[in-house]
Amino acid sequence: MDLVQESMFKLAEKYSHLPISELPPVFHRILQNTIRDYYRRQKIRNWWTPLFSSFQHSEEESTDQEWIEQIHPQNEQTLRPDSSLEQKQLIEIIEKGIEKLPQRQREAFLLRYWEGLDVRETAKAMGCSEGSVKTHCSRALENLTGFLSQQGISP
Repeated sequence: MDLVQESMFKLAEKYSHLPISELPPVFHRILQNTIRDYYRRQKIRNWWTPLFSSFQHSEEESTDQEWIEQIHPQNEQTLRPDSSLEQKQLIEIIEKGIEKLPQRQREAFLLRYWEGLDVRETAKAMGCSEGSVKTHCSRALENLTGFLSQQGISP
């Protein structure tokens, strides 16, 4: 129902000038795209969330380079030593992967998947179009996935 409502808002916001007879096919296309975007976001979130789920982010503002330095385990005392070591090694690998990303890809990735901004908010923060944000995020995920695969980490 949320996706239908979101689609209706998009239709009203962007296509209210169209004649009523043209609205049903436009709405159908908007709804299809909204559903597709939702499942894409879920797929990405389901892949990245387990990697970051046991870490928290400091509330202080930081640059991209300081981002990894501010990540720390939530339950450090309750972790077994081997789990703690694995998490630290994983963060180091992810840090290297993020550092290797081009600046715009790194910025888009961190804003979208770490800060949780949507495409519109990310585009506004980066000063670019929503299409550019999607492209940067897609390429960042492709690059990070490739890098992590080379390191022996698979989704």
